[in-house]
Amino acid sequence: MTPGEPGRPAGQGERRAELAANLAEVRDRIAAACAAAGRDPAEVSLIAVTKTFPASDVRLLAGLGLTDVGENRDQEARPKAAECADLPLTWHFVGRLQTNKARAVASYADVVHSVDRSRLVAALSDAASRAGRTLRCLVQVSLDEAEHRGGASPAEVPALADAVAAAAGLELGGLMAVAPLGADPAPAFERLAAVSADLRRNHPDARSVSAGMSGDLEQAIACGATHVRIGTALLGGRRAIVR
Repeated sequence: MTPGEPGRPAGQGERRAELAANLAEVRDRIAAACAAAGRDPAEVSLIAVTKTFPASDVRLLAGLGLTDVGENRDQEARPKAAECADLPLTWHFVGRLQTNKARAVASYADVVHSVDRSRLVAALSDAASRAGRTLRCLVQVSLDEAEHRGGASPAEVPALADAVAAAAGLELGGLMAVAPLGADPAPAFERLAAVSADLRRNHPDARSVSAGMSGDLEQAIACGATHVRIGTALLGGRRAIVR
């Protein structure tokens, strides 16, 4: 269908072409990074982080075969997930999460990447149980505590992981981290890989490692990332914040 035809608003054809080109480029980067690391590209899931972009972009990406969508603000994520409820998508909540938002997020998210404290574990467990859902949770690890970007210290991870694994309505998936700003991400991702290896000794099924964004996906994949969270490289520069 070309732009302006019935069923597709004018401009959507151009946007689809832009997203298709970006998606192909990101997938090529993932494939090259996997080849360099001796890994199978099928081991790495691409999460499109669509914050500040409209639900129409989510629909276009779904039409291009992308099934994992990430959001970091409940105010934006909830209506977007509702608008796209007819699509076969997995919704990832990747931002810092307040306990008072746990019930809302548990109503639509399939995976929460930012579990970093015991109070949040309890809130998500209660919310998931009330909703009759099972929520997959990743423990967020702080790789640079000075930045205050969220996350538990590596020393806190074992107890937090145990709490998630024991909580009703929750499933321990693995770990998530963000590389420190302004530094080589490789050493940080190497530390994350070590924390992940320690975690799997007691929780062998917690194999997910969510790490790597538009600027550092190659280093993350080299260190074992199983999920990369891509925004700018896929969707373009951020638009005005949706409120």
